[in-house]
Amino acid sequence: MYPFTARPFATPRLDLLPLHPRHADEMAAVLSDPALHTFIGGSPDSPQELRARYARMTAGSPDPAVSWLNWVIRLRDESCLTGTVQATVTPSGHGHTAEIAWVVGAAWQGRGIATEAARGLVARLEEQRVRHVTAHIHPDHGASAAVARAAGLAPTDQEQDGEIRWQRVFRQ
Repeated sequence: MYPFTARPFATPRLDLLPLHPRHADEMAAVLSDPALHTFIGGSPDSPQELRARYARMTAGSPDPAVSWLNWVIRLRDESCLTGTVQATVTPSGHGHTAEIAWVVGAAWQGRGIATEAARGLVARLEEQRVRHVTAHIHPDHGASAAVARAAGLAPTDQEQDGEIRWQRVFRQ
């Protein structure tokens, strides 16, 4: 509930753990493939850069009405980190809205990890009475579109910075 916090949760194969700067070394290796940046831009961060970014993220939003929720994805059977999911929760005139995103390292793609993590995240947000969930996905990123669709989001006709807005609205 509000205020929103990133608490650990699990899905059948995954543990989603609140992001911490100590995850930076392992996550730098997970996210080291430059191809992961094809649709989002930039390049892989060094462990030091990622540690600094994680420290800023875990410090929270400077706006007290906005909650930054970030998790690392741990594949339980292999006892390793494989990616991240995140939600930025903001108040709106129709209840809270969450903008979500995910990334799974290239070595773990194609195994349903992003789908399972995104479904778990959306279910968690619904439990916390978030009313709207959105994601912005590049129109050529078929894998992310498939993850969004599997998590119950549908594309809209709205675009932002060349990406399509996907959304899911919960009945409360």
